[in-house]
Amino acid sequence: MLTSKQRAYLRSKATKIEPVLMIGKGGASPEVVESANEALEARELIKAKVLDNCFEDIREIAHTIAERTRSDVVAVIGRKFVLFRKAKEKSAFEDMPKN
Repeated sequence: MLTSKQRAYLRSKATKIEPVLMIGKGGASPEVVESANEALEARELIKAKVLDNCFEDIREIAHTIAERTRSDVVAVIGRKFVLFRKAKEKSAFEDMPKN
């Protein structure tokens, strides 16, 4: 669980990154979850975009993917959301506020 300071820090870092995960009409399918899991493993902080042909609730999709990948939802803004999962070893986010 992230604190508000950690969430704000990660949100500021996420403004500079492009979406690496596109979610279409299939929603939070197992393939999308697997892609998110792989991206989180490689990058720790990812941005995803929900395409216009997906009619599911964006917050619900974000929380479903976060639950299945054991990550945290940092922010949901418009049709985009940001996920974070700290790496087990050599995290790039060691300077993140503790509380």
